[in-house]
Amino acid sequence: MDFSFTEEQETVGKVARQLFEHRATPEHLSGLEAGQVRYDPALWAELASSDLLGIALPESVGGSGGSFLELGVLLAEVGWSVAPVPLYPTLVLGADTIARHGDSALQQRYLPGVADGSTILTGALIEPGSSNPTAPRTSAHAEAGRWRIEGTKELVPAAQLATAVVVSAQADDGPGLFIVDTATEGVNVTPVRTTNGEPYADLEFTGALGQRLGTPRGSEAIESLYTRALVGLCTIQIGVVERALKLAASYTSEREQFGRPIGSFQAVQQRLADAFIDVESIRWTAWHAAWLIAEGRPAAREAAIAKFWSAEAGARVVASAQQVHGGMGIDVTYPLHRYFLWAKQIELALGSASQQLARLGAGYPEGSK
Repeated sequence: MDFSFTEEQETVGKVARQLFEHRATPEHLSGLEAGQVRYDPALWAELASSDLLGIALPESVGGSGGSFLELGVLLAEVGWSVAPVPLYPTLVLGADTIARHGDSALQQRYLPGVADGSTILTGALIEPGSSNPTAPRTSAHAEAGRWRIEGTKELVPAAQLATAVVVSAQADDGPGLFIVDTATEGVNVTPVRTTNGEPYADLEFTGALGQRLGTPRGSEAIESLYTRALVGLCTIQIGVVERALKLAASYTSEREQFGRPIGSFQAVQQRLADAFIDVESIRWTAWHAAWLIAEGRPAAREAAIAKFWSAEAGARVVASAQQVHGGMGIDVTYPLHRYFLWAKQIELALGSASQQLARLGAGYPEGSK
């Protein structure tokens, strides 16, 4: 398999990095983080005007018709700059799901607004007291061509910013995905604090009206969304750990002790070499899973493998980066702390490393060889 990027995919990454480096500076991020919501609407508008928000959407709704790989390249740049924009919830959890499972009316209702930057979407999979995002306890009951949603979802990314949310729920004929406008009566949005300061909220549905995405066999749709959500997180983690390692390499090449750079010390070199290997493991497992998705092939197992490495190795990389920085590594006026917090958020989101191992183990019948 050849995981090298096409010229078009490389262009996506270059354009996104230029935008993020211009707008998402450490000083600007500090200002946003001192406010109520870590979100930059001006940067969001620039992404739209650069045709990046529609990068993986069909041309029929104003998109570019790209694949999940183009989307992954864009998300990796979000991680590189820890950019204050809801790309992951809007494009992976919301727009991609509607594009794949929604009828033409739903696509035309929501997706052109995503492409032009006027609509933010998200998806709600996590529920209180449940460690399995693919087995919803939220319920959906048919009523005059619509569905009434009852239940609670936790830690929904960008829910306080979103126009609509994709919700997994259990209907009379089986589980499925539904879309609910957040301004609908019966939707209660409660913002919550998170590790990395990104906007998240809990959602309570009390008879909120929504529409179903697709037809029965909804369990497959939920599994597919979960797989793509995992891989989306992994591609963000690529950017996070690459930038953390770059900061560590730069610092240790400049910081001197005993008359020479600390990067020349064997212990520091070994620590960063191990971190480099971890970064490569995250990179290749994530791109393998993203490539399978882009090719329309099953990727649930590979997504779990990638998420394990993103969680386990990602935590090691940012911990090493902090340690070689010494006290500077935990200084909140220095950029590295954001990468540590983002890596920790991604480590635990949608299943920690141990949960992914359990998921992989459950895929092998007892006694199989």
